Amino acid sequence: MSENPTSMSTNELTARLQKAENIRARDGVVWKDKFERTHTIADARGLADGTPVRLCGRITALRWLGKLMFGRLYDIEGEIQFSMSREEIGEEDYKFMKANVDMGDFIGVTGELYHTTAGELTVRVSHYDILAKALRPLPEKFHGLTDTEARYRQRYLDVISNPESRAALLGRFKMTQEWRKFMVDNGFLEIETPVLQNVASGAAAKPFTTHHNALGTDFQLRISPELFLKMAIGAGFDRVFEVAKDFRNEGMDAMHLQEFTMVEWYAAYWDYKKNIEFTWKLIQHLIQSMRGTLKISYQGTELDFSQYEMMDYTAKMNELFGCSILDFDDVDTLKKHLVDKGMFPAEDLEDLKSVPTLVDWVYKRKIRDSIIKPTFLYNYPTYMVPLARHSDADDRCLDMYQLLVCGAELCKGYSELVNPIQQLAAFEEQAKNIENGDEEAFNPDNDFVRAMEHGFPPISGVGLGVDRLANIIFDQPTLRDVILFPMMK
Repeated sequence: MSENPTSMSTNELTARLQKAENIRARDGVVWKDKFERTHTIADARGLADGTPVRLCGRITALRWLGKLMFGRLYDIEGEIQFSMSREEIGEEDYKFMKANVDMGDFIGVTGELYHTTAGELTVRVSHYDILAKALRPLPEKFHGLTDTEARYRQRYLDVISNPESRAALLGRFKMTQEWRKFMVDNGFLEIETPVLQNVASGAAAKPFTTHHNALGTDFQLRISPELFLKMAIGAGFDRVFEVAKDFRNEGMDAMHLQEFTMVEWYAAYWDYKKNIEFTWKLIQHLIQSMRGTLKISYQGTELDFSQYEMMDYTAKMNELFGCSILDFDDVDTLKKHLVDKGMFPAEDLEDLKSVPTLVDWVYKRKIRDSIIKPTFLYNYPTYMVPLARHSDADDRCLDMYQLLVCGAELCKGYSELVNPIQQLAAFEEQAKNIENGDEEAFNPDNDFVRAMEHGFPPISGVGLGVDRLANIIFDQPTLRDVILFPMMK
């Protein structure tokens, strides 16, 4: 672009302010309170020639051809061309429009639909209303908003000027809407749980802390709604879900943000195998609904969501380590094994304070990125997640799974641990990891254990990342590209 879209000359601002005064002098009000439209732009595109319409939107193009002009009206669903002639709207209104209306202004038009000789659907305007004056210009017509940081900071301009951004963001919100419908259609009830929590638990992550002035105590922003959703199951709700904003005070990169959206759902009397089936049906439904096919391209990689693969996590890690990862309960012994095997130098492992953190660290560097096709990983060691049910076949493993695509972890689900004795022991082990300096260990929650002691039914639950799934469905390179107003420094 030739200039920053947030900057403008004093002359340009003065000129637009003068035009606003001209509109005020004629209409009495510059920024109107309403406009009674008959159709949206998307609706109008399905109507026959000759249909009378009242449409409104932002002007994104103006072209004056003597006694005739063409322009374009924009809303989030698209654009439509409109035309005005001096004869049809009158010379005075035509001149006023030309002198006082700019790209970026909002107008309402009254007229009828027709097709031009070039075949483009157009509104032949018989009357117009100026609805709002834009004091700042839009980005240049042919260049749009190309500076990456400006795109994220001024997302409203990015959406207006970049059709790709508009399609991805609009698609993401329609996907969430369809997601909610799918959950409800399958017997789930959407509920709400606290964002401010005494103990942020439910995931291995470092929380944000904030102070509650009225109560005089610190609270933590939730890292997951998991414990509250499971307590809702204990209260008698059969199937629940929440579209939840979560917060994790960790590193930021293309696939990780500190504020993100998850959908978590929990079903009484299900096990993790039932949830694998449900997760896959949900993802297939969303991809088919949004893209019209189960075969899509993501950043140059062709993906087929008509099928998935299965991978035994423990068996794969045993193969990598050259021994059973279930046999280790001491982090220093495991570190020594990795160093002796020549997998990593000792200094790379120095900051890893617990066996689960170390195992996860190795997995992410040696296995995760190589998983491209949709793949469900299952059969994890019990020390990896203290909230998951131990397998009846092998008490050292969990009834747990994750779905990976192109190295991205889309979801984590498991049969829930509902044995309060095991839950308390697992929390005590996590407390030891915290004492040893593991900042990402699970925070123990005694209130949750107390609720479980009153009795939980069999439960299976899942957390699926909305941002990451939207990233893949709409073929966007980073999470910020599917978040309307991403966090910026």
